[in-house]
Amino acid sequence: MELMIDRLTKQYQNKIAVDRISLTLHRGVYGLLGANGAGKTTLMRMICGILKPTGGTVAFDGIDVGQERYRAVLGYLPQDFGYYPEFTGRDFLLYMAALKGLPRAVARRRTEELLALVSLEGAAGKKVKTYSGGMKQRLGIAQALLNDPKLLVLDEPTAGLDPKERVRFRSLIEDLGRDSIVLLSTHIVSDIEHIAQEVLMMKDGQLIYSGEWDESRGSLEEFYLRRFGEE
Repeated sequence: MELMIDRLTKQYQNKIAVDRISLTLHRGVYGLLGANGAGKTTLMRMICGILKPTGGTVAFDGIDVGQERYRAVLGYLPQDFGYYPEFTGRDFLLYMAALKGLPRAVARRRTEELLALVSLEGAAGKKVKTYSGGMKQRLGIAQALLNDPKLLVLDEPTAGLDPKERVRFRSLIEDLGRDSIVLLSTHIVSDIEHIAQEVLMMKDGQLIYSGEWDESRGSLEEFYLRRFGEE
């Protein structure tokens, strides 16, 4: 299992949002840190095939990001996820499963499994417009997992979660990283400090740090703030 990113670049007129980033990711959890405007979301959107790069390539096990087979292994939770307020939570997941091409029986089974996984089974019949911010975020996490993805890309997934939900979510991500590649973007260092097998840091479109982190090296948050303290 391998995600290969080779010299990936995105330029908007005079601004380079992502500057020749190269990475090779294998099974596990990768935490992506960076200040607002660092290029994290642009990078993730290119990895998901939503945004076309100016240069460079993205491939999963040799499958190019533009191919249908790539999308079949991908799960994505964007930072601003579009919900259908009149749908119930259950109907929303069934609808998303249909868009992903899941057979009806598989869609029903996965929907119930994921509602339980994100603790929404009790609210499955309620309309999404009645959900709290944290509940909507959990629903978004569930839809990203519908097709049992081998590549899971999560952009600020803990936004709106209370501290208890955040801890539960970290445990879930750690479990998912045993069988898939998980790329998790966040500005909350504690969300990745104890679960990421590798920490990635971006600044001004460039990758300025990539490596494993363990507690013997001290506080990841202090290290991160030293890197971005001038911002």
